[in-house]
Amino acid sequence: MPGTPGRPTLATVAESAGVSVATVSKVLNGREDVAPATRARVQELLRAHDYAGRLIAIQRHPTVELTFRGRIGGYSAEIIQGVASAAADLSAAVTISVKSQRPSRLTANQWARDLAANGRRAVIAVTDELGEKEIAALARMRLPIVVIDPMNIPSPEIVSVGSTNFRGGMAAARHLLSLGHRRIAYLGGNVAAECNQARLQGFKGALEAADVGLPDGYIHNTGDFMFDEGISGGPLLLDLPTRPTAIFAASDELARGVIEAARARRLSVPEDVSIVGFDDTELARIASPPLTTVRQPLKDMGAVALRTALRLAAGESIDSNHVELATELIVRSSTAAPPA
Repeated sequence: MPGTPGRPTLATVAESAGVSVATVSKVLNGREDVAPATRARVQELLRAHDYAGRLIAIQRHPTVELTFRGRIGGYSAEIIQGVASAAADLSAAVTISVKSQRPSRLTANQWARDLAANGRRAVIAVTDELGEKEIAALARMRLPIVVIDPMNIPSPEIVSVGSTNFRGGMAAARHLLSLGHRRIAYLGGNVAAECNQARLQGFKGALEAADVGLPDGYIHNTGDFMFDEGISGGPLLLDLPTRPTAIFAASDELARGVIEAARARRLSVPEDVSIVGFDDTELARIASPPLTTVRQPLKDMGAVALRTALRLAAGESIDSNHVELATELIVRSSTAAPPA
């Protein structure tokens, strides 16, 4: 139990020093915004409570919070692997958390204080729409943040890592056009997500360049990028009076859901309808049939975010507040020429 002899907590040290837990955390993390006399008093108590070893460990092995909002799927697993691999190479530690709802100002402040008190040096948020409360709370605790694939277009002050979503959407459409498809639909996720909009605009741009129109009902956004949304959203395209011969889905999970929806209608992929996904997660490689998709370098995105977060935590400058890594079309067995 916290507070028992031999297992002192940060609160124990804070109470003995007459300071806040956040101040003790700042000393543990080597922050400079603590008065010298206060720092000396806290460090002495840390040594008295046998926290000296932990102080050195935290300074040498910084901890980064990797946070998601909502469900974790194949996309998230690839990001986690990239972050974890980079952390191992850099002798850093990573903790993972999932946020289920938007915090109030009070809970945002408490969230940021808890992160700092527990030794976090930076935060990586994945596909998150950060609110002003969260950003302000992290800034007050001097915790830098890096956002991967941000849901909303970040302000210039927010550091983010993404991919060339517009080019990826264009590549998917061009591939289907090259196979002879002219009735091509789009199944998206969160309509407000910046990545979703970029993929859709790239897709539409390629169709317009080929003088191919989009009939009414050929664009549908499901609200999320997960398998269940593909199951429910796919029929809205497959049951149209003039069924599309190809569908570009904005994620591999959506694409897998569309394949299942097609199968339930006794439609064969790709003989009756071609399907293209986005991400190139493990789901794409083990799908039946294997999924043609636009590869996001998700592991590399995670690694870049981790390295950037550590540089910011160390007070280093970075070259750009936004990095986009290249996408690549991967052709597998879920696409073919349209039916005669």
